[in-house]
Amino acid sequence: MNMKTVTLTLTNPPELMLEGQNITPDNFAGKKAAEIATLDVWEGKQKSPLGKYFTVEGDGGATAEETKIVLRGDCTRVKRIGQQMTAGEIVIEGNADMYIGGWMKGGKIRVKGNVDSFCGIGMEGGELVVDGDAAHHLGSSPRGEWRGMQGGVIRVAGNAGNDTATFINGGTIIIGGDADIHISTHGEGGTVIVKGNAKGRVGGQMVKGDIYVFGTIENPLPGFQMVGEVEQEVDGEKGRFAHYIGDLGERHPVSKGKPVYANLYTRT
Repeated sequence: MNMKTVTLTLTNPPELMLEGQNITPDNFAGKKAAEIATLDVWEGKQKSPLGKYFTVEGDGGATAEETKIVLRGDCTRVKRIGQQMTAGEIVIEGNADMYIGGWMKGGKIRVKGNVDSFCGIGMEGGELVVDGDAAHHLGSSPRGEWRGMQGGVIRVAGNAGNDTATFINGGTIIIGGDADIHISTHGEGGTVIVKGNAKGRVGGQMVKGDIYVFGTIENPLPGFQMVGEVEQEVDGEKGRFAHYIGDLGERHPVSKGKPVYANLYTRT
């Protein structure tokens, strides 16, 4: 595979927030640097070419899969990078704003800093790796939508804010640090692993899926009942976990004559 790299350097930072949904390997593939610089971005309601803010070096690959994008400079105000991407690779060398990797279907995004809220929402495939912290609504559903993350992997080295994995249907989220309140609310599948502590409201109104908390849950919900202890290997770490089923306050689908419950595992 003949991978080509396009380097975007933020030389003229926006005053407002920049909507960068066109910054994807899919949109850069088959384009020369000069063409990439003409792609639209929005600052508030003003449409401008990408080249107004970024210096563009390098041409896109023949396909999205053969295109790598590297973003340099402080992208704290650049949203929607990698939105709906299907293949290829994006490396953000610092922080980034909201909606990074939203609705992504394939490929890989690596953020070497922190990200804001709503990253990886509605994700269907691919991999989103964050070296720092993530804010709220990580891998959750967009507002007003009942489908959250469907597939793929989100890995955050640091902490995550509240409302991680709301309406999760599939895929895996791994948080290296702590998670704030509300994990997998209304969950119908998928896996969330928290290596640190969870604040509370873990698995509320969840009917299916798995949550692992290696640390403590500050305020456990009454809708979970302990059913035993298990030895399990989770993300390469072996341990003993207390196994709870829930949320018992919800209606549960019946499979082979037995109700299907969500599973919550806490490190013993």
